[in-house]
Amino acid sequence: MIPYELIEKYNVPVPRYTSYPTVPYWQENKSDNNEWSALIQRAIRAGKTKEGISLYLHLPFCEQLCTYCGCNKRITKNHSVEAIYIDAILEEWKFYVKIFGDDLVIRELHLGGGTPTFFSPQNLTYLLSNMFNDAKIHPKREFSFEGHPNNTTEAHLQALYDLGFRRVSYGVQDMDLKVQLAINRVQPFANTQKVTDLARAIGYTSVNFDLIYGLPFQTLESIQKTIASVIELKPDRIAFYSYAHVPWTKKSQRAYDENDLPKGKDKYALYEKGKQLLTDAGYIDIGMDHFALENDDLLISRNNGKLHRNFMGYTTTNTEILIGLGVSAISDVFYGFRQNCKTVEDYYKIIAQEKIPIEKGIDVTDEDLLLRKQILNIACQGKTTWNEEIEITATMQAQLEQLQADGLITFSKNNLEVTTLGWSFLRNICSVFDKRMQADKSLKEAANPKFSQAI
Repeated sequence: MIPYELIEKYNVPVPRYTSYPTVPYWQENKSDNNEWSALIQRAIRAGKTKEGISLYLHLPFCEQLCTYCGCNKRITKNHSVEAIYIDAILEEWKFYVKIFGDDLVIRELHLGGGTPTFFSPQNLTYLLSNMFNDAKIHPKREFSFEGHPNNTTEAHLQALYDLGFRRVSYGVQDMDLKVQLAINRVQPFANTQKVTDLARAIGYTSVNFDLIYGLPFQTLESIQKTIASVIELKPDRIAFYSYAHVPWTKKSQRAYDENDLPKGKDKYALYEKGKQLLTDAGYIDIGMDHFALENDDLLISRNNGKLHRNFMGYTTTNTEILIGLGVSAISDVFYGFRQNCKTVEDYYKIIAQEKIPIEKGIDVTDEDLLLRKQILNIACQGKTTWNEEIEITATMQAQLEQLQADGLITFSKNNLEVTTLGWSFLRNICSVFDKRMQADKSLKEAANPKFSQAI
């Protein structure tokens, strides 16, 4: 068990490091399509497409609001929105097909949301089939989607399987009814069991569950029952996230009283109990909230030094280009990042103007690239080595010495390795190399933090 004084010391706002530079340091005025196209062409010339590209499709619609959720979503029961949105994504896709040219190869694909299974199996098939007609599919493809246990059907699973999907992630969050009622996400255990069994019967090779600790009314007893139910279904992977309470940006989180949220030692005890139960059941801590069984590709990739991290989280495919399609989706082309506009109305309007609907982003510097490499090495491999190209400032040196004194890393002049104890503090260790955050004097003055708590 980790000493609680370390938790108190390191439980500070830090990024999750799905990118570097992180999103708060991007610029709002990055909508120039020619500039973005030139950046992509630079990446292509540099050979960044040699492993194929990753695609993320943001499908924002949900039938009901889950009050804990921090995602970009649109609540509606009107399914006529499906066709309009699909047409817009296909128009956006055409822009990228033109930029990438004939050698476009899709290596990785993820459907996120929102609720991707809000869309009918027929509409998902129509969308993806049209996209696949414009590109080659890598023989070692990794296709995955997020499914809601309450509305994922056998037809969804079969249709996506037929299109090459082999991994599904179910948003379970918690199995206690009191907690589910508080977050407006009631889903009986039987529903989760049914869709898990269906996926395996059809042939899916990896099933992931998302769980959250720190939700209203969670207790040690309730989290223990939730984990016991999860272990009964034996998903291949589990993401065990800390609930990020940010009611100043997500108004739906004002639906419950702050006094109903476990905090401090109580919240940390939930994490410790969950982690203990998962490791006792054979799950191995990958880092940054992720656990996997010994034979899962995620753990195998980490052990082989091939684990990668991007806006889709940890991934087994080390592609260097990620293109995001849909409202608020993010793209990473190694030399820069862009994010699409955040409302459906703006998305449709800009697509109709025959433009890629980007509005925010950053072009990275040579120093950013060096620092990103260190951050990815720590997050994915638990170790890194640097040379004289990276200036270790006095502040960074002091942080490294403190991390070592606390037993979280071992380090010498130009390398570090995360200890077993330090594996729960990867975000803090990564932040040593986050020079943009360290230079941000506004962090101490801001009324609301830019990042979620580390633990």
